[in-house]
Amino acid sequence: MKLVACQYEIAWEDKAGNHRMLERWLREHRPAAGSLVVLPEMFATGFSMNVAGIAEGGARPSERWLAELAGELDVAMLGGVVNRAADGRGRNEALALAPDGRELARYAKLHPFSHAGEDEHFAAGDSLALFHWQGMTVCPIVCYDLRFPELFRHAVRGDGGGAGAELFVVIANWPAARAEHWRPLLRARAIENQAFVVGVNRCGADPNVAYQGDSIVCDPRGRVIAEAGDGPAMLQADIDRAALDAFRQRFAALNDMRADLLGPPPPIDTAER
Repeated sequence: MKLVACQYEIAWEDKAGNHRMLERWLREHRPAAGSLVVLPEMFATGFSMNVAGIAEGGARPSERWLAELAGELDVAMLGGVVNRAADGRGRNEALALAPDGRELARYAKLHPFSHAGEDEHFAAGDSLALFHWQGMTVCPIVCYDLRFPELFRHAVRGDGGGAGAELFVVIANWPAARAEHWRPLLRARAIENQAFVVGVNRCGADPNVAYQGDSIVCDPRGRVIAEAGDGPAMLQADIDRAALDAFRQRFAALNDMRADLLGPPPPIDTAER
């Protein structure tokens, strides 16, 4: 499977401007048909607490834009959007759409970042969401969730939701202040779960925070097979399902997981959409 990760400086709360920039970029560097193209958390607005100003609403402009570009480029698109929760707060979501506009997965961040007050403005999700693309089982994860390895463990097991995760896609606005944690956590999640892991971060700065970029792709051994620096970059990698299967068979550590030590899993949505 071809993976394309887009790292860029997000224009603050400017959906139309970010849409236009990404259209130009992706048309100029057109991904191969069938690729999975990944954009960061809150890809069209930046990490804003202004739910009233950035939530998609009835028109859902960023969702429609993702669907239209997926169809034009004949790829699956995955990026972070904001919608409303039942209690009026936001939902920080990772949305994946197929080229025909079909919703592959919609995952709401399970751990709003309380250190920055995200939990006051955004409701936590309650389930994982796995989907299938180009023969791979993919699990989207959002930013701060990276610090909670139990989510990855339940996803890689499947826990009653069908096939377990083989590729984790972590979309983020991960700040430069904690840059030293980013790569070790991504590599650890790959090693622990014998899975491919891509971390897609933004670069530049918003009115509050600076970001280091440093998007990477890790193989199931935890080796970094593609990486970006601190500026705009379109990261490309081949995700090799055969190599993943061979490694898991040769070193079958996942077979020794102790379900009794994991506790009850969150629901896992693997519904065909």
